[in-house]
Amino acid sequence: MKTLTVKAPAISCGHCVKTIQNEVGELKGVEKVQADEKTKMVTINFDSPATKEAIEKLMAEIGYPVEK
Repeated sequence: MKTLTVKAPAISCGHCVKTIQNEVGELKGVEKVQADEKTKMVTINFDSPATKEAIEKLMAEIGYPVEK
């Protein structure tokens, strides 16, 4: 199991957190998604076939691009 922690500055409310958890959680291979509106951090536990690149691409597509 891999863990990815990223900062998503666009997170501003509980709705943002739910959207990220729901959308990213649907990716095949993603086990758990935790987002925090205060720290704007998202932690994702995943295995193959999910990849860091696929997760970051999806987050950008749903309006929460990760900070590089």
